[in-house]
Amino acid sequence: MTNKEVGKGKEIPEKKGFRTPGLSSIQTTSLFRAVNPELFIKPNKPVMAFGLLAITLCVGYLGYMHAMKENDQQLYEAIDSEGEKYTRRKTSKWD
Repeated sequence: MTNKEVGKGKEIPEKKGFRTPGLSSIQTTSLFRAVNPELFIKPNKPVMAFGLLAITLCVGYLGYMHAMKENDQQLYEAIDSEGEKYTRRKTSKWD
């Protein structure tokens, strides 16, 4: 088979004189490849999109929880002069 038959009209560069980009062209140990798979696996766009969506939703949910906690802190427990506890709404000096 020639290069034209393999690629159906697309020519494949010969191995001689060309190097493949990245770390896949160098010799590494299996341990290095197992510990650093992101260097050897080609990117998967649907998985990246899902991960980005998941991280965005998690950060948004944390922001929502923080905002709800801020809104709930309008009441606090106070003690009057007789020593009794009661719930009081926070007031501002401007009110």
